[in-house]
Amino acid sequence: MFSSANRQGRRVFLAKPLAVVAGLALALSACGAPQSAPPGQEGTAGSGGASGETVTIGIGGQTLLTYLPTTLAQELGYYEEEGVKVDLQDLQGGSKALTAMIGGSTDVTSGYYEHTIQMQAKKQPVKAFVNMNLSSGLALVVAEKNKDSIKSVADLKGKNVGVTSPGSSTDMFVKYLLSNNGMKLDDAAISAIGAGSSAVAAVEQGQVDAAVMLEPDVTVLAKRLGTEPTIIQDVRTPEGLKEVFGTDAWPSSSLYATSGWLEKNPESAKKLASAIKKTLQFIADHSGEEIAAEMPEAFAGGDPEQYAKVIEEMKVALSKDGAFTEEGVQAVLETQRVANPEVGDAEIKLEETYTNEFVK
Repeated sequence: MFSSANRQGRRVFLAKPLAVVAGLALALSACGAPQSAPPGQEGTAGSGGASGETVTIGIGGQTLLTYLPTTLAQELGYYEEEGVKVDLQDLQGGSKALTAMIGGSTDVTSGYYEHTIQMQAKKQPVKAFVNMNLSSGLALVVAEKNKDSIKSVADLKGKNVGVTSPGSSTDMFVKYLLSNNGMKLDDAAISAIGAGSSAVAAVEQGQVDAAVMLEPDVTVLAKRLGTEPTIIQDVRTPEGLKEVFGTDAWPSSSLYATSGWLEKNPESAKKLASAIKKTLQFIADHSGEEIAAEMPEAFAGGDPEQYAKVIEEMKVALSKDGAFTEEGVQAVLETQRVANPEVGDAEIKLEETYTNEFVK
């Protein structure tokens, strides 16, 4: 399990240092919503589950561990067992996946729940219907050159912080931390460093003073540095999540669709949700090694043993039943209100951004 120690200024050591190859770290740059999306459009890629039809799911980075259940459900044959044909499309970023769905290229998105809030602020109804992850899995990592000068969020003032991309979940995380520590949202400069090898290189080479990263990037960085990096905020564990957000759940990776698609295809939504629920139970009941063995070989990046270890450690942050909690969605909304000017004081009806009716 990831170390639960994430007090400010403390040097964090993972319980099991993982030598994960950089090839596993594909871009998560797109946890954020697109800058703009075609208004009034709904996904029309397929009829969404009528007999013989296929539901197209766009994934915001298919090899990322946060989206593992979406692919694992297919590998285990659970979609087929539920009676729904699925076409998974790796769009290598949540923003691209969301845009594809709004534009009609896909039916459903495997992306972050916060997108539904962002879209409601844009007057575009999108609803999440099964939750996969209880945490965004982010860590605020300090570059080695600054390990003695940056020991708290307050020390980020005037510094350059790397995020996957402007408007992404990593960006929102920085802004939330700044605001929560009595700082202005622009007290730290933001630089887009992507994810994977580009993010690791940016931090390793000191191109940024600190960065918001996730696994397996943090582990890859540790391997490159030969030591565990300094982490001043960490929500990869339930303990860290409670410390930063004051909640036991901050729903992130989920399946969501336009409200129009869900109204037209409730049976398909139910089948998809059931398949994901069965997958989450499979993950809870099996070891990282057993889970890794079911995944596409290429996802292991040439090192199946290390891939299995990463999976084992991320299990603690996964949902067990696919349901959203009021506490969790409220926590995400709070983050958006603080960090996202487009949400700000906008009227948001949370009950219209998610539903548990399909996971009952």
